[in-house]
Amino acid sequence: MLKSTASRYLISDALSLLGNSIAGVVLPLVLLARTGDVLAAGSLALICAGPQFICGILGGALLDRVNRKLTCVVSDLISALAVALLPIVDATFGLSFGWFAALGLLGAVGDVPGMTARDALLPEVCGREGVELQRFVGASQSIGSLITIAGPAVAALLIGAMPDVDALWVTAACSFAAALVTLTLPKGVGAIAHAREVTPASETHPAQTRTSSAFEGGAVRSLLNSGRSILANGLTALFVKSRLLRASTLLSFCLTMVMASWQGIILPTHFTEAGTPELTGVFVSAMGLGMLVGSMGYTACSHLLSRRAWLCASLMGTAAAAVVMSTLPNTALLLISAAALGLFAGPASALLSFFAFDLVDDSCRGAAMGTLNALYLIVAPLGTFAGSALITLIDIYGTCFVLGVLWICAVAAALITPALRDLGDAYTHAGVQDSQKGCAR
Repeated sequence: MLKSTASRYLISDALSLLGNSIAGVVLPLVLLARTGDVLAAGSLALICAGPQFICGILGGALLDRVNRKLTCVVSDLISALAVALLPIVDATFGLSFGWFAALGLLGAVGDVPGMTARDALLPEVCGREGVELQRFVGASQSIGSLITIAGPAVAALLIGAMPDVDALWVTAACSFAAALVTLTLPKGVGAIAHAREVTPASETHPAQTRTSSAFEGGAVRSLLNSGRSILANGLTALFVKSRLLRASTLLSFCLTMVMASWQGIILPTHFTEAGTPELTGVFVSAMGLGMLVGSMGYTACSHLLSRRAWLCASLMGTAAAAVVMSTLPNTALLLISAAALGLFAGPASALLSFFAFDLVDDSCRGAAMGTLNALYLIVAPLGTFAGSALITLIDIYGTCFVLGVLWICAVAAALITPALRDLGDAYTHAGVQDSQKGCAR
């Protein structure tokens, strides 16, 4: 049994993820319904991507200086406010693209530091409660996987039961509840070591008061320098030290862009035009469920095939499913192909994630993971924007054809790329040795 603090941490994390998962389905549908402009939905994703990327890079450096629990609380409250303002504005002024952009930026700035802070809190919660880290991480990841399946399904039910914009009240409530649960964590959780010893105001020297602004300016410069260092070290670790890691990262980005285009714009547009927008959440859940089953199947049976065989089978399976989806068949076949796409993507996703951990030296891992996560915050919106631009230029059927061809090209390139041919232990060890020759510091 998990202890009280650990349980509250998991509940808070689940509530925050659930709110984001519901919003990820509902927001594109609301935007399409209010503006009628497919390109607006893609543009909004791209507008929010910049601040998310910056916050993702600076988040790690910032969390070495501020209370992590407080950061989680403030982040969830900002997210709740940004989402709650959408139905309020809709009822009073009427939602326009400008409102979506302004509130989307507010939510984007709030979300990323909170996600990073919650990750940074995890080891501390385990240490305080005496919970085994590996077991706790497994529980957290399992809950996250379930939320990615349940969230879109809940969104589908909400959209079917109430006006689309009113479903966002549930998202805001989830974020607000996450903040309240985080507040119940014991005092001292999330505090930075050097911040626990605070000098009383009465003992502060006048000179310190006069120079406080200088120290604050130095803190900002230090934060920016830390962000630049993290980005430089992360890019070096991901794209310079290992051919295999560079190839697997680029492949992962390509597949992420196509998947984001499907989930973020193709499916919402298709089902909105069909008059069944609630089905968007069902299909996103089907993809998530397929990916969860595929990942679990790979974990259980990875010893039966070589890594190369798993990668080839996984990529070719996704290509076949993507071709079927690109024809926009009837609802039943489209649902089956969406689930199959997730199922076959599971092993490839697990393998590519493994390379990201295995081929990076421990001294560079934090910078590499931080940079990788920040880049994903750019790559996925780029895919959504590209999909919306294609729909605007041609139509949804032509866009699906283009995405299907791009997926096949990405898979073909991966299968013939020399760096992805030999994935055995000997190559992996060589890659690790190469990465351990040194990271920029």
